Amino acid sequence: MKAAVAMHFGGPGVLELKDVAEPAMGPRDVLVEVRAASLNPVDAKIRAGELKLVLSTRPPMILGCDVAGVVKAVGAEVTRFRVGDQVYGRLEKSRMGGLAERVAADENVLALKPKSLGFDEAAALPLVTLTALQALREVAKLVPGQRVLVHACAGGLGSMAVQIAKIMGLKVVGTASGKNEALARELGTDEFIDYTREDPSARGPVDAVLESVGGDSELASLRACKRGGVVVGVAGLPDLAFARASMPWFAPMGIGWMTRARRAEEKRTGVRYVWMFMRPDAGQLEEVARLVDAGKLRPLVHRTYPFAEVTEAFAELERGRSRGKIVVHVS
Repeated sequence: MKAAVAMHFGGPGVLELKDVAEPAMGPRDVLVEVRAASLNPVDAKIRAGELKLVLSTRPPMILGCDVAGVVKAVGAEVTRFRVGDQVYGRLEKSRMGGLAERVAADENVLALKPKSLGFDEAAALPLVTLTALQALREVAKLVPGQRVLVHACAGGLGSMAVQIAKIMGLKVVGTASGKNEALARELGTDEFIDYTREDPSARGPVDAVLESVGGDSELASLRACKRGGVVVGVAGLPDLAFARASMPWFAPMGIGWMTRARRAEEKRTGVRYVWMFMRPDAGQLEEVARLVDAGKLRPLVHRTYPFAEVTEAFAELERGRSRGKIVVHVS
């Protein structure tokens, strides 16, 4: 079968479409014929070698963690799916590989795809919707009426986070460039901030921030949050708690040094910074599918590329100007 393989760490040019072996299946695995896979910033970071201390994946490696496709075979212990089912999911962290004609995945990371969507749109959903749900509901523990700041609210994650926040009954403050204001408001943003013209903290304190930018934006996000609030980071560097729990023994010392300005701002503002690495969750994907089919949630696809143009798709992702997700149509 064909797959997009990163032969070594580096930029989009390290990718090659190659013939590879069929995926090995375990008793709880589902073999999926991949119709579409979407790209996420984490895929580019894995390919560039930026997550070597967090993930064990090493070249040559097949990238891609979001997929939608058709079940071709099931393991002996699989109970949730049958051959022919149309599914979507965010693959396990320990074995990605969605940019391939077929992939094997544990049945507990897959769900039946929304009936109202095609494969390309369904592939755009898993990682970003799971991230938004887990950040807003589980980490920030927000309740109706509270106010949340969503950065890059017209992007792949932000566009889903705004919609999910509104479903949760939250008030949404969104940042993006001015040209995206109409889209942001269409998605449900209550207050729009053109980040090129205004500091988000000028609008008054929010209860939580979904921080997907990293760098100096983390400090601005801490200042924008009310005392006792939380900034949930999904970009940037991990916090010390994550480093101690999930990274090599020597990592916390380096993480502590590199995040000293962020930790000082946490202390000054009285705001927690929590770095989150989302988990695959079939139950939450079933919830997402119900929301989509009920017309309450819709994916935002910036552009779809054919499989042969996967390198160009990554280049577009890394320009950072997309409105919604970039999808690769595999078959």
